[in-house]
This record gives sequence, C-alpha cells and structure tokens, in this order.
Amino acid sequence: MNASAVTVPASSVDVRALSVTYGAHAALSKVTLEVRAGEFICLLGPSGCGKTTLLNTIAGFVRASAGEVLVGGKAVTGPGADRGMVFQEYALFPWFTVEQNVQYGPRLRGVNNTALQEISDRYLKLVHLEETRHRYASQLSGGQRQRVAIARALANQPKILLMDEPFGALDAMTRESLQEELLRIWEAERRTCLFVTHSIGEAVFLADTIVVMQAHPGRIQVVLENTLARPRERTSDAYFAMYRKVDGYLRTAHRPASEAPPAA
Repeated sequence: MNASAVTVPASSVDVRALSVTYGAHAALSKVTLEVRAGEFICLLGPSGCGKTTLLNTIAGFVRASAGEVLVGGKAVTGPGADRGMVFQEYALFPWFTVEQNVQYGPRLRGVNNTALQEISDRYLKLVHLEETRHRYASQLSGGQRQRVAIARALANQPKILLMDEPFGALDAMTRESLQEELLRIWEAERRTCLFVTHSIGEAVFLADTIVVMQAHPGRIQVVLENTLARPRERTSDAYFAMYRKVDGYLRTAHRPASEAPPAA
C-alpha cells in the first residue's frame, strides 16, 4: 500500500482526575473526560478556565501535577507522533514552500522522496491547495496558511488532531468557510479531534460533544452531547436552540459548580 492510501485509525483519550498547577496557581483541578475514538470535541469556556492547558497536557507539552492522561490506553509522558497540533498562529516555516512544510514531519521520520510526494499530494488535495504547492507562507492568505497547517498536521498520520483556536484570528466569513472545510476533512479522515474555542457558534456547528469549562480553578462544568444532525444549518431553529442551551451554561461558568444549572 502506498503512503497516500494509508488510513490511520483514530484513538480514544481518557483524562483521569487531572490537575495541573503552576506554583500556587491551579490551572486545572481534578478534570475527568472520556473522548471516544473518532469523536469531535469542542472545549469551550472563559479565559483562564484551562482549555489550552488541557489540550497541551494531552499533547504532552505540559506535565500533569496529579492524575493522568491516556491515549489509546497508554499514559501520555510527552509529545508523540500519534497527536498532531494545530495552533492559532499557523507556525509555518517561512523559508519552506507549502509543499515542503507539509512534508516536514514525514521527512524527519525518514520517509523516502517518492512517499513524501504522495503524502503532500494527498493532503494538499484534501485542503484544496494543490495550486499553491510552490508558494511560501508570505504569499498566502490567513485562511490558506491555516489550511497548510492542518495539512501538515495530518501528513504525520496522527490518531488525534488537537486544535487550539485555529480560526480565532480570521475574519468571520473565512472562519465559517474553514469550519466547513474542517468538517469535510474530519468526515474524510475520521481522526479524533479536540478543538479549543471561545465561540459558542463554532462549537455548536462543529462538535459531537461540547465541554463547557469553568475557571478558578479550571474544571469541567458540564459535558453536553450535541444532538444536531449533520450537515448543520446555522440559521435553523434547532441550531439556535442548541446555541441558547450552551450559552446558558457558559454564562454561569464563572460561578462555583454548586450554582451551575443541572446537567442535561
């Protein structure tokens, strides 16, 4: 089987009583979360609630102070190729072309030139950027740069895609377009996806499950199943009903857990 035809199975994530502290500051406190293989989860909450810390701990960039994170049943002890990260800032190498950026991870792993070409062809086609392969990041729009970043993460064949507000710096129309692109890619690849956002609308449009978090210390307030059928219509009554439900929890996310509305 050639590299472009490889299908990597998604993986589960199991967060068990996870706490992360920085000195006297508790960034996360006793967070427990189960993510099914192939599930799309959005982490939503106010600034300081630990969304990015949780994502970075799953990625292996941050060490747990207590508790543990399991990926595919194995404890996370550091970064790994089974987890791909997409940041808000794109993080592309400006001296590489689009194609070279996508090929970077597999090249480090020793993949041969023929397979590298197959990999970059596959993922540039997936993100609709075949015509930009010889351009540099400075020659791309913000939306195009973020699609390259997604293609580069997928080229490493991760079982889990971790996304930290990847569309936060984009204008509203580009953001909605990339949300639709991401869903198309997710449906084609079926990787497990954890997506950090401040936007209720984004979470309602994208997620199978929405995790609403609280701050001081960072913890999970409620885990909501998103029952909207796909494809989702942003102007439907059902969409707005789900939006209002999530909004109700988010507005109380600064309160103690005992004052939050009951889980649905």
